[in-house]
Amino acid sequence: MPRFAEPECAPVPAGYFLMGCDRGRDEERPVHRVWVDGFQLGINPVRNQEYRAFLESTGHPPPPFWNDPAFNHPEQPVAAVSWFEAVKYCEWLSNSSGRHYRLPTEAEWERAARAGREGALYVWGDEPPHEHRDHVSRWGGEVKATLPVGGGEPNGWGFYELGENVHEWCADWFQRDYYSVSPERNPRGPAGGERRASRGGSWRHHIRVSRCAARSSIPPHFQYADYGFRVARDGS
Repeated sequence: MPRFAEPECAPVPAGYFLMGCDRGRDEERPVHRVWVDGFQLGINPVRNQEYRAFLESTGHPPPPFWNDPAFNHPEQPVAAVSWFEAVKYCEWLSNSSGRHYRLPTEAEWERAARAGREGALYVWGDEPPHEHRDHVSRWGGEVKATLPVGGGEPNGWGFYELGENVHEWCADWFQRDYYSVSPERNPRGPAGGERRASRGGSWRHHIRVSRCAARSSIPPHFQYADYGFRVARDGS
Protein backbone atom coordinates (compact mmCIF):
# COMPACT_ATOMS: atom_id res chain seq x y z
CA MET A 1 0.00 0.00 0.00
CA PRO A 2 1.43 3.46 -0.89
CA ARG A 3 2.74 5.45 2.02
CA PHE A 4 0.84 8.58 2.92
CA ALA A 5 1.27 11.45 5.31
CA GLU A 6 -1.58 13.46 6.71
CA PRO A 7 -1.30 17.16 5.83
CA GLU A 8 -0.10 19.16 8.82
CA CYS A 9 -2.99 21.00 10.45
CA ALA A 10 -3.30 23.76 13.03
CA PRO A 11 -6.26 24.69 15.23
CA VAL A 12 -8.75 27.43 14.46
CA PRO A 13 -10.41 28.40 17.75
CA ALA A 14 -14.16 28.57 18.11
CA GLY A 15 -15.58 32.05 18.14
CA TYR A 16 -17.48 34.87 16.53
CA PHE A 17 -16.11 37.07 13.76
CA LEU A 18 -17.41 39.60 11.27
CA MET A 19 -17.73 37.94 7.87
CA GLY A 20 -17.75 39.96 4.67
CA CYS A 21 -16.52 43.40 3.67
CA ASP A 22 -18.39 46.70 3.20
CA ARG A 23 -15.63 47.81 0.83
CA GLY A 24 -15.87 44.67 -1.29
CA ARG A 25 -18.15 43.33 -3.99
CA ASP A 26 -21.91 42.95 -3.67
CA GLU A 27 -21.65 39.25 -2.75
CA GLU A 28 -19.47 40.17 0.25
CA ARG A 29 -22.29 42.18 1.84
CA PRO A 30 -23.82 42.61 4.27
CA VAL A 31 -21.08 42.21 6.83
CA HIS A 32 -22.56 39.86 9.41
CA ARG A 33 -21.61 38.25 12.70
CA VAL A 34 -20.86 34.54 12.43
CA TRP A 35 -19.97 31.85 14.95
CA VAL A 36 -17.66 29.03 13.84
CA ASP A 37 -16.98 25.96 15.96
CA GLY A 38 -13.36 25.07 16.57
CA PHE A 39 -11.71 22.93 13.90
CA GLN A 40 -8.35 22.06 12.37
CA LEU A 41 -7.16 23.37 9.00
CA GLY A 42 -4.23 22.41 6.83
CA ILE A 43 -1.41 24.90 7.29
CA ASN A 44 -0.72 24.63 3.54
CA PRO A 45 -2.73 23.75 0.46
CA VAL A 46 -2.49 20.04 -0.35
CA ARG A 47 0.82 19.43 -2.11
CA ASN A 48 1.64 17.20 -5.07
CA GLN A 49 3.52 14.78 -2.82
CA GLU A 50 0.42 14.30 -0.67
CA TYR A 51 -1.92 14.00 -3.62
CA ARG A 52 0.38 11.43 -5.26
CA ALA A 53 -0.29 8.96 -2.45
CA PHE A 54 -4.03 9.27 -3.18
CA LEU A 55 -3.48 8.63 -6.90
CA GLU A 56 -1.25 5.62 -6.28
CA SER A 57 -3.60 4.14 -3.70
CA THR A 58 -6.83 4.56 -5.64
CA GLY A 59 -5.75 4.50 -9.28
CA HIS A 60 -7.60 7.77 -9.81
CA PRO A 61 -6.41 9.53 -12.98
CA PRO A 62 -4.08 12.48 -12.38
CA PRO A 63 -5.27 16.03 -13.01
CA PRO A 64 -4.20 18.06 -16.03
CA PHE A 65 -0.64 19.45 -15.78
CA TRP A 66 0.36 16.58 -13.46
CA ASN A 67 3.38 15.81 -15.67
CA ASP A 68 4.06 19.42 -16.63
CA PRO A 69 7.48 20.42 -15.20
CA ALA A 70 6.07 23.84 -14.33
CA PHE A 71 3.52 22.27 -11.96
CA ASN A 72 4.83 18.89 -10.77
CA HIS A 73 7.38 19.71 -8.06
CA PRO A 74 6.48 17.70 -4.93
CA GLU A 75 6.21 20.88 -2.85
CA GLN A 76 3.92 22.76 -5.22
CA PRO A 77 0.20 22.76 -4.45
CA VAL A 78 -1.70 20.23 -6.50
CA ALA A 79 -3.47 22.18 -9.24
CA ALA A 80 -6.30 21.64 -11.70
CA VAL A 81 -8.28 19.33 -9.45
CA SER A 82 -12.05 19.53 -9.65
CA TRP A 83 -14.25 19.98 -6.59
CA PHE A 84 -15.24 16.33 -6.90
CA GLU A 85 -11.61 15.21 -6.87
CA ALA A 86 -10.87 17.34 -3.82
CA VAL A 87 -13.79 15.68 -2.02
CA LYS A 88 -12.58 12.22 -3.08
CA TYR A 89 -9.14 12.99 -1.68
CA CYS A 90 -10.70 13.99 1.65
CA GLU A 91 -12.75 10.79 1.72
CA TRP A 92 -9.67 8.68 0.96
CA LEU A 93 -7.64 10.49 3.61
CA SER A 94 -10.41 9.96 6.15
CA ASN A 95 -10.56 6.24 5.44
CA SER A 96 -6.76 5.90 5.48
CA SER A 97 -6.18 7.88 8.67
CA GLY A 98 -9.28 7.11 10.70
CA ARG A 99 -9.96 10.84 11.15
CA HIS A 100 -12.64 12.86 9.39
CA TYR A 101 -11.22 15.16 6.73
CA ARG A 102 -13.29 17.43 4.50
CA LEU A 103 -13.21 20.74 2.68
CA PRO A 104 -13.64 23.87 4.81
CA THR A 105 -16.75 25.99 4.55
CA GLU A 106 -16.49 29.57 3.34
CA ALA A 107 -17.03 30.78 6.90
CA GLU A 108 -14.30 28.50 8.26
CA TRP A 109 -11.87 29.62 5.56
CA GLU A 110 -12.47 33.31 6.24
CA ARG A 111 -12.25 32.80 10.00
CA ALA A 112 -8.84 31.14 9.53
CA ALA A 113 -7.65 33.79 7.08
CA ARG A 114 -8.52 36.66 9.39
CA ALA A 115 -6.90 34.99 12.42
CA GLY A 116 -8.60 37.46 14.75
CA ARG A 117 -7.95 40.58 12.63
CA GLU A 118 -11.48 41.96 12.48
CA GLY A 119 -12.14 44.01 9.38
CA ALA A 120 -8.64 43.66 7.88
CA LEU A 121 -8.53 43.55 4.10
CA TYR A 122 -5.68 41.04 3.79
CA VAL A 123 -4.19 38.35 5.98
CA TRP A 124 -1.42 40.78 6.97
CA GLY A 125 -3.68 43.82 7.51
CA ASP A 126 -4.67 46.72 5.27
CA GLU A 127 -1.33 47.44 3.58
CA PRO A 128 -1.76 47.24 -0.23
CA PRO A 129 -0.15 44.17 -1.84
CA HIS A 130 2.34 46.24 -3.87
CA GLU A 131 3.62 47.75 -0.62
CA HIS A 132 3.79 44.54 1.42
CA ARG A 133 7.39 43.34 1.29
CA ASP A 134 6.78 39.62 1.72
CA HIS A 135 4.14 39.57 -1.00
CA VAL A 136 6.30 41.54 -3.44
CA SER A 137 9.32 39.29 -2.82
CA ARG A 138 7.32 36.19 -3.80
CA TRP A 139 5.00 37.50 -6.48
CA GLY A 140 6.52 40.73 -7.75
CA GLY A 141 8.29 39.32 -10.81
CA GLU A 142 7.15 37.22 -13.74
CA VAL A 143 5.11 34.24 -12.57
CA LYS A 144 4.31 31.35 -14.90
CA ALA A 145 3.01 28.73 -12.46
CA THR A 146 2.36 27.99 -8.80
CA LEU A 147 5.16 28.36 -6.26
CA PRO A 148 6.22 25.72 -3.71
CA VAL A 149 4.10 26.10 -0.59
CA GLY A 150 5.27 27.58 2.68
CA GLY A 151 7.71 30.09 1.23
CA GLY A 152 6.16 33.24 2.62
CA GLU A 153 5.05 34.45 6.03
CA PRO A 154 2.31 32.58 7.89
CA ASN A 155 -0.65 34.52 9.19
CA GLY A 156 -1.31 35.04 12.87
CA TRP A 157 -2.59 31.48 13.40
CA GLY A 158 0.17 29.77 11.44
CA PHE A 159 -1.47 29.28 8.03
CA TYR A 160 0.44 29.82 4.81
CA GLU A 161 -0.91 31.18 1.54
CA LEU A 162 -4.50 31.77 2.59
CA GLY A 163 -5.13 34.21 -0.22
CA GLU A 164 -2.42 33.39 -2.75
CA ASN A 165 -0.94 30.72 -5.05
CA VAL A 166 -4.16 28.83 -5.87
CA HIS A 167 -7.87 29.34 -5.42
CA GLU A 168 -9.08 26.86 -2.82
CA TRP A 169 -12.28 24.87 -3.10
CA CYS A 170 -14.77 25.20 -0.26
CA ALA A 171 -17.52 22.80 0.71
CA ASP A 172 -20.38 25.26 0.04
CA TRP A 173 -22.53 25.82 -2.96
CA PHE A 174 -22.18 29.44 -4.05
CA GLN A 175 -25.06 31.91 -3.81
CA ARG A 176 -24.39 35.57 -4.48
CA ASP A 177 -26.89 36.90 -1.92
CA TYR A 178 -26.39 34.16 0.68
CA TYR A 179 -25.15 36.59 3.31
CA SER A 180 -28.60 38.15 3.55
CA VAL A 181 -30.08 34.83 4.72
CA SER A 182 -27.06 33.13 6.29
CA PRO A 183 -27.53 31.60 9.75
CA GLU A 184 -25.38 33.02 12.51
CA ARG A 185 -23.87 29.72 13.64
CA ASN A 186 -21.73 27.56 11.38
CA PRO A 187 -23.18 28.61 8.01
CA ARG A 188 -22.68 25.96 5.34
CA GLY A 189 -24.04 27.65 2.25
CA PRO A 190 -27.26 27.09 0.34
CA ALA A 191 -28.79 23.65 -0.18
CA GLY A 192 -27.96 23.56 -3.87
CA GLY A 193 -26.66 25.48 -6.84
CA GLU A 194 -24.63 25.34 -10.03
CA ARG A 195 -21.26 26.57 -8.79
CA ARG A 196 -19.12 25.63 -5.80
CA ALA A 197 -17.55 28.34 -3.68
CA SER A 198 -13.83 28.95 -3.58
CA ARG A 199 -11.55 31.32 -1.73
CA GLY A 200 -8.06 32.70 -2.10
CA GLY A 201 -5.93 34.28 -4.81
CA SER A 202 -4.26 32.97 -7.92
CA TRP A 203 -0.75 32.84 -9.35
CA ARG A 204 -2.06 33.95 -12.74
CA HIS A 205 -4.12 36.97 -11.69
CA HIS A 206 -2.74 40.48 -12.15
CA ILE A 207 -3.05 41.00 -8.38
CA ARG A 208 -1.90 37.64 -7.02
CA VAL A 209 -3.50 37.81 -3.61
CA SER A 210 -7.12 38.02 -2.55
CA ARG A 211 -8.72 39.95 0.26
CA CYS A 212 -9.89 37.88 3.22
CA ALA A 213 -13.54 38.44 2.31
CA ALA A 214 -13.26 37.98 -1.46
CA ARG A 215 -15.50 35.22 -2.81
CA SER A 216 -15.22 33.25 -6.04
CA SER A 217 -16.90 30.24 -7.64
CA ILE A 218 -16.86 27.95 -10.67
CA PRO A 219 -18.78 24.80 -11.65
CA PRO A 220 -17.54 21.86 -9.58
CA HIS A 221 -16.30 19.77 -12.52
CA PHE A 222 -13.92 22.46 -13.83
CA GLN A 223 -10.19 21.76 -13.63
CA TYR A 224 -8.39 25.10 -13.73
CA ALA A 225 -4.62 25.44 -13.40
CA ASP A 226 -5.03 27.90 -10.54
CA TYR A 227 -7.42 25.79 -8.45
CA GLY A 228 -6.36 23.61 -5.53
CA PHE A 229 -7.60 22.98 -2.00
CA ARG A 230 -6.66 22.50 1.64
CA VAL A 231 -8.22 20.13 4.09
CA ALA A 232 -10.21 20.73 7.24
CA ARG A 233 -10.63 18.34 10.15
CA ASP A 234 -13.25 18.35 12.88
CA GLY A 235 -12.25 19.17 16.44
CA SER A 236 -9.98 21.76 17.95
